[in-house]
Amino acid sequence: MSEFLFGFTTGLSFILAIGAQNLFVIEQGIKKNHIFLITTICAFSDFLLIFLGIFIFYSIQSMMTKTVTLFFNLALIVFLAHFIWGKIKSFHTPLEVSTSNEATSKSSIIAQTLGFTFLNPHVYSDTVFILGNLSKSFISLDQKILFGLGATLASFLFFYFIGYTGYFLRRYFLNKKIWNITNSIIIIYLIGLVIFLVFSELF
Repeated sequence: MSEFLFGFTTGLSFILAIGAQNLFVIEQGIKKNHIFLITTICAFSDFLLIFLGIFIFYSIQSMMTKTVTLFFNLALIVFLAHFIWGKIKSFHTPLEVSTSNEATSKSSIIAQTLGFTFLNPHVYSDTVFILGNLSKSFISLDQKILFGLGATLASFLFFYFIGYTGYFLRRYFLNKKIWNITNSIIIIYLIGLVIFLVFSELF
């Protein structure tokens, strides 16, 4: 069960990032525009990418020497440090969300949602590389799957939450102070994860 909780908390720390995809979902939630369709596409896309990363690292794990494992761990630390730095910089980035209620067709919404999801390079680094890389610390496939399910649950809960509560909680979603507090918690969690990875390599 610890694998599931670790996957959930780590997945949540990445999905809470203020990125184009999340702002798009919040924006459509505020407009009450195809909410179920948008949140479902985002959530299942994360599910596919998370498990893609897990099974990629699972398939190559038997070929990993100590040197290769060290390389991936160092790359993981660099990616996490870059993510943390991005979160720090976001403290000074204003939130830009359009609340105009222009009509949008279902086909257009699907295309936009897929674009914000799969044309965003960060989604691959966060889900496929970072979460997939972290899963290699678990020995059995069952443990890796539990880790992936935890991360997936975080995505599902988050997307449906911001989609369906966007209209009612728009004043909170558009409040920069609330996002800064959230970012501070995420930064602390990820710094702790980086410290753990560094010490696991040194000792």
